[in-house]
Amino acid sequence: MGAKITSLQVAKMAGVSQSAVSRVFSGASASPATTKKVKKAAKQLGYRPNVLARAMITGKSRIIGLIVAYLDNQFYPEALERLSNALQAQGYHILIFTVSNSTDGIENVVQDLLDYQVDGIIAASVSMSSGLTELCVKAGIPVVLFNRGQPGSGLSAVTSANIKGATMATQALIDAGHTRIAHIAGWEGSLTGRDRRQGFEDAMAGAGLTPFAIIDGMYKRNVAAATARQLMAGETRPDAIFAGNDHMAFAVMDEIRQMGFSIPDDVAIIGYDDVPLASWPAYDLTTVRQPVNRMVEATIDTLMSAIDGQDTYTQTIEIEGPLIQRGSSKPLKGSPL
Repeated sequence: MGAKITSLQVAKMAGVSQSAVSRVFSGASASPATTKKVKKAAKQLGYRPNVLARAMITGKSRIIGLIVAYLDNQFYPEALERLSNALQAQGYHILIFTVSNSTDGIENVVQDLLDYQVDGIIAASVSMSSGLTELCVKAGIPVVLFNRGQPGSGLSAVTSANIKGATMATQALIDAGHTRIAHIAGWEGSLTGRDRRQGFEDAMAGAGLTPFAIIDGMYKRNVAAATARQLMAGETRPDAIFAGNDHMAFAVMDEIRQMGFSIPDDVAIIGYDDVPLASWPAYDLTTVRQPVNRMVEATIDTLMSAIDGQDTYTQTIEIEGPLIQRGSSKPLKGSPL
């Protein structure tokens, strides 16, 4: 193994000072001519700047930590890819940690991210304890919650307009003539799950209808499938089901079809997220689209403003998305097919 190339060697080959090499790789002011010479010499020598050492000097690592749970939910791999691409376009490196939504798991990951001296943290579908929030504040590291609100936490959050979206989905079922509507809700420990449940209940109450059933599906495929079997096994069955996300809706559809029922003739299904799989012919799922591009943009803008010190206040941004009508539910009564 050869000796490690140093910035001094790059400076000598480029005919510049060592501080000029440091300025080029730290993003500080350097003339185009100097930058070109330094990068050419670095490439010829195989020099790679020490990012962690630079972070100790500048106080900026150019690293953003992404924490996520529920990667089995098809919404999050897509959202993480878009978050990563957006951050990389702004010159940031990404550290992705997957966790269970438990206090110990999240605390350990946040401690690791603080050790890496990240410039900011995006927490996707995980909750932060008050102790962890205080730790990040003391370290000067901003945190933005993605697709998960947490009132009273002092953290900025970007979500879809969950109550409005769930109300819209439920109203579509009501307008199609359904009266025995069940809701397989998201995890009740999350604000997202509670908000979508509230939207369902608001629409049902507004129509003078009593929910056929409301059951916590916990955002888990196996729980949603078992719930669907339970609902469809009785003498009186729902004629429509609103699932708290697409991941559960797919499980519901698979289970119901295995039981010999027809979708949407026997029971209509609506989900929430509009992941790519929802448009596949095998599912053709009617669903509320999460406006992921706008959510990502708002998350990055909020985080960058906090990192730059422009925004010191917290905010919750809710972004509305449309209902995407497909074949798993019937169109409105009297509307053309």
